[in-house]
Amino acid sequence: MTALILFGVFILLIFARVPIAISLGAASMVVLFIDNGLDSFEVLTDIMYTSVAKFTLLAIPFFILAGVIMDHIGISKRLIDFAEALVGHRKSGMALVTVIVAIFFAAISGSGPATVAAIGGILIPSMIKNGYRKETAGGLVASSGAIGIIIPPSVAFIIFALVAGDQMPITINRLFMAGIIPGILVGIALLLAAMYVRYRDTKKGIFNSEGREPARKYTIEEKFQAFVGALPGLLIPVIILGGIYGGIFTPTESAVVAVVYSIIVGFFINRKGYGKILYKISIEAAVQTAVVMLIVSTASVFAYIVTTEQIASTISDAVMALTDNKYIILLLINIILLIAGAFIDAISAYYIFVPILLPIMISLGVDPTVFGVFMTINLAIGLFTPPVGLNLYVAAGYAKTNIIEISKGVLPFIVASIIVLFLVTYIPQISTFLPDLLGVE
Repeated sequence: MTALILFGVFILLIFARVPIAISLGAASMVVLFIDNGLDSFEVLTDIMYTSVAKFTLLAIPFFILAGVIMDHIGISKRLIDFAEALVGHRKSGMALVTVIVAIFFAAISGSGPATVAAIGGILIPSMIKNGYRKETAGGLVASSGAIGIIIPPSVAFIIFALVAGDQMPITINRLFMAGIIPGILVGIALLLAAMYVRYRDTKKGIFNSEGREPARKYTIEEKFQAFVGALPGLLIPVIILGGIYGGIFTPTESAVVAVVYSIIVGFFINRKGYGKILYKISIEAAVQTAVVMLIVSTASVFAYIVTTEQIASTISDAVMALTDNKYIILLLINIILLIAGAFIDAISAYYIFVPILLPIMISLGVDPTVFGVFMTINLAIGLFTPPVGLNLYVAAGYAKTNIIEISKGVLPFIVASIIVLFLVTYIPQISTFLPDLLGVE
């Protein structure tokens, strides 16, 4: 009965378009009130506070701040210029530029929507100018931006490690390393899908080459200049990951290092009016952080009820009773997560589903790291899956099209990403190869 009320109220509020954080909190409050009356609200506030008062979560505001600084000081533009200098002259060069820049900026921001916002304003108009339809350009940027929660440093992996840690130890370091190969594979799949779309549209005669500027090959000197300009951005993932795996600092401390580095780089790149930019940056980062932390606090109460009321174990037992075939169960879980990701954000999904699904994964003998990676890919796909994919709305604004049209354009990229998802799910070595090779526990 408790499970029915909890999930019923939550789903009802979601379909009523109530924000996720409020829906999670309201559903939890209803159940707590039914159980203990007004006294339950003391439990509510305690859980909300303790859930965000954790050292590990300090990484989130700092990674957000570093990403916002890098965006405002023009690092995303410099990364795009460098990628164009390297491969922009090739056939489907703009698609390749988009994926490469998304991977690099993902390693700075750790966020899907932030990556789309940083690169979309430049790359979507550029792709349209080079012959791509609006919905294709917007769809590719929206899907490429989702790599932001797969490639380390990833805010999503930090949350997963935190939630899963209540049941068994799992390190952020191992998740970060495990996300590298799958993230690159998603990028390759998106590039292949973009090449297919370009070929298909050319055959149909709808690849618009009117007004298209002939791509030129950059000289060695120009490529070097573009590299020097992009170097501050390229060094960010090297500093963060090198410091973590070199044992110099923890993932949380690396986020602080990234902020300090970003501020110093910003000062040398944009000395005039830097103080005013920092004020705007601080406001933007604070708002983004507040949204994330509000979701974390209310989702923690939801997860608390799922665990203490034995909802997680009941659902887990029910799933295991259906079939003992590992591959069918993994398929069902992927389908559930793909559907859920289309309606709720990744952070909420971790708090709702990890307490339920992790025991199933353990009983099946699935490495929790592999589960963390394929669950994150699921939720990354949700970022550009209609009707609620956040990346779609950001990209649609830059493409100057509506959500219906961009949803059509994103379909080939959804298919390509799902193919990688199943490869990662059924071939665990894709995720575990690097961590095992380097001895990252």
